[in-house]
Amino acid sequence: MAHIHHPDADADVTVDEPDVVHVDHVKHYAAGVPAVAVALQRGMEQMGPVRTARTLAKLNQRNGFDCPGCAWPETPGHRKHAEFCENGAKAVAEEATRRQVGPEFFARHSVADLATRSGYWLSQQGRLTHPMYLAPGDTHYRPVDWDEADRIVAAEFAAMTTPDEAVFYTSGRTSNEAAFVYQLFARSLGTNNLPDCSNMCHESSGTALTSSIGIGKGSVSVPDLEHADLILIAGQNPGTNHPRMLGTLANAKANGARIVAINPLPEAGLMRFKDPQKVGGVIGTGSKLADDFLQVRIGGDMALFRGVAKLVLDAERAAPGTVFDQDFLDEHCAGVDDYLTLLERLDFDDVLAATGLTQAQIRDLADAVIRADRIVLCWAMGLTQQRHGVATIAEGTNLLLLRGMIGKPGAGLCPVRGHSNVQGDRTMGIYEKMPEAFLAAVDHEFGITSPRAHGFDTVAAIDAMTRGQVRVFMAMGGNFVSAAPDTRATEAALAQCRLTVQVSTKLNESHVATGHAALILPTLGRTDKDVIAGVPQQVSVEDSMSVVHLSRGSLKPASELLHSEVAIICDLAEATLGPDHPVEWSALKHDYDLIRDRISRVIPGFEGFNTRVRAKDGFVLPHPPRDARKFETSTGRANFAAYPLEWVPVPAGRLILQTMRSHDQYNTTIYGHDDRYRGVSGNRHVVLLHPDDITARGLRPGQHVDVVSEFDGPDGLEERRVTDFEVVAYDTPRGNAAAYYPETNPLIPLRSVAAESNTPVSKAVVVRLEPRA
Repeated sequence: MAHIHHPDADADVTVDEPDVVHVDHVKHYAAGVPAVAVALQRGMEQMGPVRTARTLAKLNQRNGFDCPGCAWPETPGHRKHAEFCENGAKAVAEEATRRQVGPEFFARHSVADLATRSGYWLSQQGRLTHPMYLAPGDTHYRPVDWDEADRIVAAEFAAMTTPDEAVFYTSGRTSNEAAFVYQLFARSLGTNNLPDCSNMCHESSGTALTSSIGIGKGSVSVPDLEHADLILIAGQNPGTNHPRMLGTLANAKANGARIVAINPLPEAGLMRFKDPQKVGGVIGTGSKLADDFLQVRIGGDMALFRGVAKLVLDAERAAPGTVFDQDFLDEHCAGVDDYLTLLERLDFDDVLAATGLTQAQIRDLADAVIRADRIVLCWAMGLTQQRHGVATIAEGTNLLLLRGMIGKPGAGLCPVRGHSNVQGDRTMGIYEKMPEAFLAAVDHEFGITSPRAHGFDTVAAIDAMTRGQVRVFMAMGGNFVSAAPDTRATEAALAQCRLTVQVSTKLNESHVATGHAALILPTLGRTDKDVIAGVPQQVSVEDSMSVVHLSRGSLKPASELLHSEVAIICDLAEATLGPDHPVEWSALKHDYDLIRDRISRVIPGFEGFNTRVRAKDGFVLPHPPRDARKFETSTGRANFAAYPLEWVPVPAGRLILQTMRSHDQYNTTIYGHDDRYRGVSGNRHVVLLHPDDITARGLRPGQHVDVVSEFDGPDGLEERRVTDFEVVAYDTPRGNAAAYYPETNPLIPLRSVAAESNTPVSKAVVVRLEPRA
């Protein structure tokens, strides 16, 4: 944890980085008084008492700003006075910190020096205040003004032999307005190279859902969850990653819902929730959430869903017309018979081997599915980051289709997105394969000709950089180096670029893994006032359940030199494309209402955008399967998928590793070194193993090992290695292991991706452990 002090411009923030691992008792509840205490402590350290109170009072309020953390929605029509969670408060504290990183800091530190620092140390130094440039051959960044920065970027774009030598990466924290003008700039330049963080997390969800139901978004609302009678939560840890979801689950529980947690690790947030805004959450025991915990083996979820579907089929065969929603299947579904044939041929021994569960456990879940009238299936990256992630999500969708659980109140599909506007960015066109209807609408509205050839996703972009095919890499937020797989390969790929451009609020590892030249462009955060030419601006975001609402920053920016993301993009576009370009970049920069007007004419569902987004709770985008049981698929119906059954067998002498977040981080941002719910703190270089696996390998808790991944390469077996990890005994399935990312991202080769979605397989890495001397 960082010391509580605010250095002057001639000193760095002192940061404690423990090198000793501490193992404590695993917690059996989430939130409560400790969460409040930690949230306030981090706010005090970073912001001070007055700024903490003012900032948190505006977080997720109708007249305030949207959380820069996760995308969990608010309950319609209702806002609590403290509408935030512990990790949301941490995210705000990080962004609204009084610490600053200016030219003096960069004069003290060469890029080589900064490259030796941890990501935690870098982020704790504070907010970036000036545009900074690293010229070819230089050792230090130097300050530049905005005009010079624009000229540098425009010159590199002008030197490209093809527009596809540019890559435009996007973080999920980018607003709708910024995302829209960003994709407009890329397509005006002539490329669809628009990789984003979705490629690395929920791309499998979008791929599976688009094929199955015709839209790559979830089909439920908060009220649906609160009135479901069975909620399945698979491959997700809401206590750490989406803590405000726990309040929704508690409401569902109070309404009589049965909640089933399906995960390799027991997670405190799904066991019990102590709501700090209720008396019972402060002095009582809180609310029990999960009625059942199914400790499935890594990668066994597809087999579990299929096994349950087989038992549902058996029940329908035994009592025809009592289990399936036959009217729904007949009127709205395709591929039913092929799927049922697949179920009839299922060998249940495969289900038991893949899941590690007993037949009784699976039968009990099937009985719950059969009895339930309203079922919601929730999931996150535990499902998406598997080789068979698309097939797994399609299998879960199949199960709900059998029971007619799409387009029904209290039922449906709920992919729980991470970053606060990752879903909105995709809606705005941040995608390398946008459909023709979107591109044609953009062209008609702006008088440009968008390219039609598909662009690079994240993995393809890294591969292209490695081959020297990318001249300019630009990142709108995020920490690309730490988010991407195969860390060393990603760093080497970026080094092949002529110019790397990072639009950022704070320092991170991506600022020290540069091209031949590099720019850091400091931008406003979600908490900052956005005023252009004296006119206050506001942005919008889309949450995980397709609700679009406004976000209004309220804090004085860390520096007068900070520009908004919209302003940065529009200025770069004008400098690159010239004043005669048909898009009026300057007008869009000065009035975000104009951007929203243009969006309203391009994207269906945004008609009357400026009016509707100013409603009390914004507005809900159309979702044909949810709204009218209309499925805009290749068949015009909801499609059953019939994938071959896959799972992840454990090779002899090896383990299957999943990467994960600690409770003190959000995505790649490390807030501290305390994974409080799992009882692990201090050094993050740990690997969690079942006690029997520790003994079987001749190891002992506390021993230090190297973790080596193994995979088939073009020339035979290849390896990746991370060094000096401490063994921690933990309740994980035999043959499975867990460790934190981004520390373990170097173990994941670029070519290890999910079928169809191309998402890196971060949740199923074959590894061996080598004791250190």
